[in-house]
Amino acid sequence: MELSEIMRTNGTCRFYKPNPVSDEILAQVLDASRWGPSGGNRQPLRFIAVRDQKKKKALKDLYLPIWNSYLEGVNSGENRVGGRSKIIEDADHFANHLHEIPILLVVCARLADVHPTDVNLDRLSVVGGASIYPALQNVLLAARARELGTALTTLLCVVEPQVKDLLGIPEDVSTAAMVTIGWPANPFPKKLTRRPLTEFAFTDHYNEGAISS
Repeated sequence: MELSEIMRTNGTCRFYKPNPVSDEILAQVLDASRWGPSGGNRQPLRFIAVRDQKKKKALKDLYLPIWNSYLEGVNSGENRVGGRSKIIEDADHFANHLHEIPILLVVCARLADVHPTDVNLDRLSVVGGASIYPALQNVLLAARARELGTALTTLLCVVEPQVKDLLGIPEDVSTAAMVTIGWPANPFPKKLTRRPLTEFAFTDHYNEGAISS
């Protein structure tokens, strides 16, 4: 499978088969993260692959109230969602069946190993993620190349202290995301729905000289 096809068909997987994912395949998927960029090559990522049923249930129990609160915001119009209404239905199924997914991959990072250069600007700091999420995207692509479905969520970061206590995460390590991994119950999409390039890529000046594919 070519890289372009992997990227264009790697949709968020909300429905999974119960079939286990072998340690060998998981190691291959996670190994892809090593080749992602990080500031100073400090490689801050740490992974915890949660397979234990009791711990998965505990993570689901932490996740569900946060999701339900978000869902209330969607229904009231406070939280905006792009795309079809079925996305919300699928995400609700995902939240309520989280503990049934073979692997819940808790993604962590040593914040001492990231270098956010935007902390003094009068806005939310985002630069530190440049040493975390590109490497994590490699994991998602490597999973898709092996016909594994994934979903990336950051909702559990809201309850980081509880997650850290459950999984024995050290004080100097923070949570950055959770990725579900398993064999998809439904076919992969033939092509993802995304905005055209002309709407967000420009030449020399913001919102001028649109670049087309």
